[in-house]
Amino acid sequence: MQARSASTTWTNWAGTATARPRHTAHPRDAEEIADAIRTAEREGLPVRAIGSGHSFSAIAATDGMAIDLTGCSGVISADPATGLVTVHAGTTLNRLNAELDRLGLAMTNLGDIDKQTVAGAISTGTHGTGARFGGLATQVEALELVLADGSLLRCSTEENPEEFAAARLGLGALGVLSSVTLRCEPAYALEANEYPAPLEEVLERFDEFAEGNDHFEFYWFPYGSKALVKRNNRLPAGSECSPLSPARKFWEYQVMENLAFGTVCRLGRAVPSLVRPLNWLSSELLSPRSYSDRSHRVFVTDRQVRFVESEYAIPRDAVCDVLRELRAALPDLEHPVMFPVEVRVAAADDVWLSTAYGRDSAYIAAHQFVGMPHRHWFDVFESVVGAVGGRPHWGKMHRCNFEILTGRYPKLAEFRCVRAKLDPTGRFRNAYLDRVLGEI
Repeated sequence: MQARSASTTWTNWAGTATARPRHTAHPRDAEEIADAIRTAEREGLPVRAIGSGHSFSAIAATDGMAIDLTGCSGVISADPATGLVTVHAGTTLNRLNAELDRLGLAMTNLGDIDKQTVAGAISTGTHGTGARFGGLATQVEALELVLADGSLLRCSTEENPEEFAAARLGLGALGVLSSVTLRCEPAYALEANEYPAPLEEVLERFDEFAEGNDHFEFYWFPYGSKALVKRNNRLPAGSECSPLSPARKFWEYQVMENLAFGTVCRLGRAVPSLVRPLNWLSSELLSPRSYSDRSHRVFVTDRQVRFVESEYAIPRDAVCDVLRELRAALPDLEHPVMFPVEVRVAAADDVWLSTAYGRDSAYIAAHQFVGMPHRHWFDVFESVVGAVGGRPHWGKMHRCNFEILTGRYPKLAEFRCVRAKLDPTGRFRNAYLDRVLGEI
């Protein structure tokens, strides 16, 4: 018998969404997921799956039955010859990376946070960076979905292909993912080259950097003139790695990026007049570093400083104009911005609700330190990126509704048709889905 807890308050990582589900189920497999869904049906409750709570939006919130997938974890099967690995959907990316490494495999691309579950990551459109690479959903080869009636639906390009097209980035609107098959590749190493550079130089060379590196991104402190450029490139098979020494790694990540930066942020929150000089100083103190390591150790960063975030994908050729417009808007903001802006890139893909559907994209992420005013900054940001057809990251904060998104996602109508077929009574709906997908 699966565990089920009584009503408790659920809060996401950033504290931007809270809910009080009537029940929280803790299934260990697809059968127990189905049991929880049938219980919800008998009691007339909506159902949402929850993972690590790392989405900034209220996509997982429910006052009905919350299905905590973290107990559905681990590798089910793996074939190193083909690179196909099937995992329970509640497996965290952190655990997945460790398991793959032991198998001599790796994900083709990753974001810089590994706390999410596989289900949460692919269902919200989690992505890394790289002009030739897509988000995590593009690495999905097959999946199993527990539907509103408790039945199990297997999907791939050969089996239920229309449902697969929708479910590999399904927002949790079609059912509860129980397992996911990922196409991985032989383990590889990345050479990381990180250094500060003038923002204008980075913008002028943006296409060169994007096309000339496997994985390229940069961070820009809004009141500074410099950006931190990050260029990660694959090393030939068998290359020796030169990771940061334990002492250097501790200094760079634990002391500087977490302890020191967290202290600076708290000081800026306490004394807002110091935000601009502190932000400028953070930009000036950026330092270069070069190292190489197993791919997941380079992709992923341990982030302990909490923040709120809004992120949009825009056409890649619009990124420089958008950043200059955001820079020009800074003096008129009601409150100063403590956190840097992050810029990444991705290849066009064919995933229906992917933010990169049908177009090469640049991702721009606006942040603010948790507890500091962010609304005006995010409103300005959304206005600027919206003017170029920006598509919001489903797991980040945004104000888009169904009417707006209909004009930005060419396959939204097809997705709604699959949703109506698989969940005709709206068992998996919540307020967030009603806003972005329209009511059933």
